[in-house]
Amino acid sequence: MADASAVAYDALKLAVEHVLNKIKEGKRLSTEDIFILYLGTIVNELKDVRSEVARLEDKIDKNNQRIDETNRRIDEITKSLSARIDETNKRIDETNRRIDEMVKSLSARIDETNKRIDDLAKRIDTVQTTPLEIQKPLIELARNRQR
Repeated sequence: MADASAVAYDALKLAVEHVLNKIKEGKRLSTEDIFILYLGTIVNELKDVRSEVARLEDKIDKNNQRIDETNRRIDEITKSLSARIDETNKRIDETNRRIDEMVKSLSARIDETNKRIDDLAKRIDTVQTTPLEIQKPLIELARNRQR
């Protein structure tokens, strides 16, 4: 089909040149001659349009390449950022685990200290109770002697 277009274009080009020679010679143009000139103008403009379309396609291709390169760079940055976020999350998890261990250890120590305080308080109560228990019979004894 492309070969037929090329042959038709070449034929039209020859026909337009023939009509231009008629104009140079001052001959009168037929309706067909005017139609050939008009058709030649249309084909010429169509050629310019095709050239412009090819230029725009090339420009679109270059823009698409730039977009692809930008997307590739964005993908690389996203991967890098995701890796950094994952590493940060791991460090946070490790820190939280260590804090939990410290809290458990501290709670156990506080519980042990509270238990020792409770034991000590019981001993103090016992020590205080003993003098009171001794004091009652002594007061009784002192009262009995005074009588």
